[in-house]
Amino acid sequence: MYETRVLSGMRPTGSLHLGHYHGVLRNWIRLQAEYTCLFFVADWHALTTDYEKPGDLHQSGLDMVIDWLASGVDPSQAILFVQSQVPEHAELHLLLSMMTPIGWLERVPTYKDQREKLADRDLSTYGFLGYPLLQAADILMYKARWVPVGADQVPHIELTREVARRFNNTWGDVFPEPEAKLTQIPKVPGTDGRKMSKSYDNAIYLSDTPEEITAKIRPMVTDPARKRRTDPGTPEICPVFDLHRIFTPDGDRETAAVGCRTAGIGCLDCKGILLKHMLPPLAEIRERRQRFTEKPNEMVDILHEGSRRARQMAGETMAQVRAAVNLTP
Repeated sequence: MYETRVLSGMRPTGSLHLGHYHGVLRNWIRLQAEYTCLFFVADWHALTTDYEKPGDLHQSGLDMVIDWLASGVDPSQAILFVQSQVPEHAELHLLLSMMTPIGWLERVPTYKDQREKLADRDLSTYGFLGYPLLQAADILMYKARWVPVGADQVPHIELTREVARRFNNTWGDVFPEPEAKLTQIPKVPGTDGRKMSKSYDNAIYLSDTPEEITAKIRPMVTDPARKRRTDPGTPEICPVFDLHRIFTPDGDRETAAVGCRTAGIGCLDCKGILLKHMLPPLAEIRERRQRFTEKPNEMVDILHEGSRRARQMAGETMAQVRAAVNLTP
């Protein structure tokens, strides 16, 4: 019987925004209380699309982990580590690449999607083609039972299951087949109504001050039908109302919805109700974030200790892998 483990990672993108918090971190916080969780900084994955301009991966990783901790991810409950500090990932990726058909990688939906979206970059590399296999190595290394993902990432888990079966059938029974733990990702719109993203410059960051958040929310796009204060609106199609669903309690949210539909309140009034409920919880995160920012060495220590623990677990797996492949003298 395998220990119930959960594995998830993020590319080191620096400071995180509301989309990251509500789409990923809140789920991590819940899972860490239920399972043995490993959360990692996926710095090698960052190189698969940004090898020409990687930036400062170390500092970006630290900034990201600060937001993890400020949000409530707890290193006393979960193992936090850096992918590149556990070189066994690279060894397992190499061995898996020996038996994984190229066609399996080419059919992963995000392979074509990303090539189209990132047409300005040279993605004709093995690293980019093989990044789903590197993900498989990340998961299989720790014999993870669950991998929390959105629906669009399920094909990656299916590939990992196929790779595990092929390894077990070819060399010996080493890996359990992981399963996707589907997460309901709330719709978190950016200030322009599109999905919140750094690349769109429409994000509200966990590090933003109340003044910065207010300055972003006030001009935020709303229902296009409300051109004048007296025009009734439709909350269901308004990006601001998507944020109400996340932050505003039922009573005030219903008041805002009725006021919108009847033109009883204007869009600025609606945004004022949102800010009343949005600013306090974000202030708590920002205050915790500031405390961690003032202790950068503590972040480094947490990641070093987590990476040490992860590498110990990875070493146990790789001993089994090398024996199965008959690499052990």
